[in-house]
Amino acid sequence: MKKVSPKDPKDVSKESARNNQEEATGHSQLTMQVVDHVRALIASGEVHPGDRLPPERELARKLKISRSSLRAGIGFLSAMGVLKSRHGAGTFVSSGPPALDSSSLSVLGALHGFLPWQMFEARLVLEANVAALAAERATDEHIAELAEEVTEMYAALDDPQEYLIHDIRFHRTIARAAGNPILGALMETITANLYDNRRQTVGQTHSLKESAEMHREIFRAIRARNPIQARRTMEQHLNDARMAEDREQDTES
Repeated sequence: MKKVSPKDPKDVSKESARNNQEEATGHSQLTMQVVDHVRALIASGEVHPGDRLPPERELARKLKISRSSLRAGIGFLSAMGVLKSRHGAGTFVSSGPPALDSSSLSVLGALHGFLPWQMFEARLVLEANVAALAAERATDEHIAELAEEVTEMYAALDDPQEYLIHDIRFHRTIARAAGNPILGALMETITANLYDNRRQTVGQTHSLKESAEMHREIFRAIRARNPIQARRTMEQHLNDARMAEDREQDTES
């Protein structure tokens, strides 16, 4: 059996001191310190896609943080799709582009305490302009997909969960129709996270008809190639959706 050497009392003392310091600094701040360091390594060209990061012990010593805090930062970057951990092999920079999904936004929200009104404000800024771009760039295929989702929403007025699926698909189609993959990735992140939250409360909705009608108005503006009207109707829809969600949560509580 391999003999395990006892830890040097000095090392234990240093680790204890780091833990105490980290409790005072705050978990979120230390996580972002790891994120910023790894981002700098990639930006400087010190590590490239497919490269393995330095060992945890080395990184933790360099950043003067505990390995548990380092792992929290690595976990965050893994959720964002920037890093990939391979059991027994180490942590590597992803070869492909970061995968933006609901988990990345959830991690950010957990770190920074996103509030519901902040999410709606972000959606208002992003989706209203995405709708305007879709009115300018949508293909006939996109228009057909939007028409189908509106039809399906009307068919699901008595089934909130089914309605929500077509609601989310409608917004995703608009994001694709905008013709900008970066905006599309951001929208995919938001809509995936929105679905995770909305499916918990949509059952409290009293009537979905007004929502379906507003989606139809957005569709008509995009089909008419009217970016100003598309932006305006999307803004109205999101403001109405925020008030409706507030009512759903009040009913649930």
